[in-house]
Amino acid sequence: MERQILHVDCNKFYASVECFLHPELRGKPVAVGGSEKERHGIILTKNEEAGKYGLVVGEPLWQARQKCPDLIIVEPHFSTYMEFSQKVRRILEDYTDLIEPFGLDEAWIDVTGDWSRNGAEIAREINKRVREEVGITVSVGVSFNKTFAKLGSDYKKPDAVTIISRDNFKDIVWSLPCSALLMAGPSTVKKLAYYGISTIGDLACSSFEFIKSVLGKNGEKLKLGAMGLDTSEVRHMSLEREIKSIGNSSTAPRDLVNDRDVKIVFSVLADSVARRMREHSLKGKVISISVKNKDFESFSRQSCLDAPTDSTSEISEVAFELFRHNYTWEKNVRSLGISVTKFTQGEAVQYDFSGKVERREKMEKLDRAIDKLDVKFGKKCVQRGTVLYDKKLSHCVLGESSVLHTKIF
Repeated sequence: MERQILHVDCNKFYASVECFLHPELRGKPVAVGGSEKERHGIILTKNEEAGKYGLVVGEPLWQARQKCPDLIIVEPHFSTYMEFSQKVRRILEDYTDLIEPFGLDEAWIDVTGDWSRNGAEIAREINKRVREEVGITVSVGVSFNKTFAKLGSDYKKPDAVTIISRDNFKDIVWSLPCSALLMAGPSTVKKLAYYGISTIGDLACSSFEFIKSVLGKNGEKLKLGAMGLDTSEVRHMSLEREIKSIGNSSTAPRDLVNDRDVKIVFSVLADSVARRMREHSLKGKVISISVKNKDFESFSRQSCLDAPTDSTSEISEVAFELFRHNYTWEKNVRSLGISVTKFTQGEAVQYDFSGKVERREKMEKLDRAIDKLDVKFGKKCVQRGTVLYDKKLSHCVLGESSVLHTKIF
């Protein structure tokens, strides 16, 4: 039996929710982003009207304002978006329990075996129900695999259903740029373009040996996807998505001008990241930082620890040392980020004569004691002394670049 895979994508999700809840915004250019006043300034999403001015996701608000002086900027309300996400999720659950979320606003579903309706009919019904019951629109791709279903939902927007079948996929898919493939990032696309491979069709018609020599195993997966040979399954809704990394970044409310400023922000970021790691009973060995200066020039560095940790202090200290060894203060700093990868769960460690392991364990016990106090008396009831030097910096808004794979839709 031919598989029937759907990819459901909420159109301009955050902006659509805001415009539904606030009718006065409809028909006007709207972007959801940070605070212009506090300089947390990137576009998280924008509506169709704002898109007409050439605004793009991730663009600084000041730059977007130059393109569109009448732009209405709304600060995000993530708890509200979660509620709307769950409303869409409940509609999908009426059709199958094979639901694989991809962030808050997208999901694949597998409706193979529904003898009463085919995938296209179910897609149109979902499209109609979300519009009428939730108040926002979705674009749905229908195909025989996940790769083409995702391409289908991107192909026509907003409020559309696109069917990509074995008969038409070459006509629809092969003329699209390689960047349309989910796993083709900027560096991969650049490598392919260097060898004259610019479209998905070019990729599909290239030899396996050549693509593997250029891109390795990822190249094999990309080529199989381009050929329509993606056999990956849609995960059951009860299965947690594997957490590969946990991170957070923030644009500071003012330029960071010295090491103390950086240490304050890293302390806040490390606390956010380490808390989430402890919530998932994870410890990580690789700590990475990202740094962006006032001219939007950026770089990243990472360090591998001798043993996994979930200690706020250790993550903050390693991040700060990475910064000190790689930044010369030729320009002030605009934003910082921390992420942790290479996770383990419950890994046993051996004691050493330096006392480093014992110190780590003491700090981890202290963190867990603070976690319990936060649950009982509220977050930030206990704070580290570093953050008291500058309360404005220590209360910087987190979450502009958060990486945490979870099971929410």
